[in-house]
Amino acid sequence: MFYGLELRNISKSFGGTTVVNNVSLSVPHGKFVCFLGPAGCGKTTLLRIIAGLESSSAGSLWFNDREITGVPAHQRNFAMVFQALALFPHLTIAENIAYSLKLRGIAPAERRQKVAELLALIRLPGIGERSVEQLSGGQRQRVAIARALAQEPVLFLMDKPLSALDAQLRDHMQVELRQLQQQLKITTILVTHD
Repeated sequence: MFYGLELRNISKSFGGTTVVNNVSLSVPHGKFVCFLGPAGCGKTTLLRIIAGLESSSAGSLWFNDREITGVPAHQRNFAMVFQALALFPHLTIAENIAYSLKLRGIAPAERRQKVAELLALIRLPGIGERSVEQLSGGQRQRVAIARALAQEPVLFLMDKPLSALDAQLRDHMQVELRQLQQQLKITTILVTHD
């Protein structure tokens, strides 16, 4: 039995244009993998197929030896951080992080505890009541990561999450992402052109 993610001959075409062509890949449980390449080479499309946000034109997707090709995104328990971060400006930092927990019906006390744990994990303890607008780019990135991790996903996907940061902060955040992934031992795929 293989524990992890497997892509078997995945292809995707839009109209007559093939953007992902016959990709096969195995990502063992707990590993950190990077899809690196220039803009337009299919990295994001492949990540969206893995997330269940896009369907493949051919091939199959497997997780822990179970085919998930047709499984809807909301049933995969995968978390994704997008390039635009998509934080809710009308919610506090704590409310942003707790959003998925609230949707799942987690009790308020348990949500507060989980938020506090995640803020400590991303090295931003005690800022839960602040507004998103009060954060730097790097802090917003960490909050987006904490919000995704609140779901306790089995697979963590990141689509160019550092591209809006300056070079020095991007280098720092790359190291932090790797350390966080090693600490949590969560299978992670990062898409980047850097």
